[in-house]
Amino acid sequence: MPDHLDDLAAALPQPRLDALRAELARRAAASDLLDVAYRTLETELGTLLLAATPAGLVSVTFDGDDPSATLERLAVALSPRVLEAPARLDAAAQGLERLIGGAARGFDGALDLSLAHGFGRQVIEQLQQIPYGQTRSYAEVAEAVGSPRAVRAVGTACRKNPLPIAIPCHRVVRSDGNLGQYAGGPEAKRILLGVEGSAA
Repeated sequence: MPDHLDDLAAALPQPRLDALRAELARRAAASDLLDVAYRTLETELGTLLLAATPAGLVSVTFDGDDPSATLERLAVALSPRVLEAPARLDAAAQGLERLIGGAARGFDGALDLSLAHGFGRQVIEQLQQIPYGQTRSYAEVAEAVGSPRAVRAVGTACRKNPLPIAIPCHRVVRSDGNLGQYAGGPEAKRILLGVEGSAA
């Protein structure tokens, strides 16, 4: 946003600014000009940045405090027509909150897997088969997708999962029982597994 627009936005009372943003989002959607809507969500795991296309939730990242890199990536990968439109993501936000709080066993909203490709997409689809409250090792996931020697590639695919929490990459651990890596950090992974009753 140009500096003079930043100054104008800073001068507006927050309720007025929120109303203007909501109206902009409404008009963009009505004119079919909104390809990617986004919002932030405060959770026990930190601030999440959620993004959705008309097809469904497309991205969940743990960088809600500084979303610029993710928004730029979405603009390049999906469409430059990216706009903050919290109301468009209310249902998705509630679904994620239920998962994080243990009130749901799976994400029940629509998912858009446009950001998952090739082997990574195979892994992402396999992750959706891991039952709630259970874990699988990276080696077991590699075996399940028909590439038993691709254990490290499975780890990379989990790290690049565009929809953590909604697609449970947190359920994949090391063969020795160690939690392994997670986009939101080890404590976030521990919390999610603990909620599901399978903490390592």
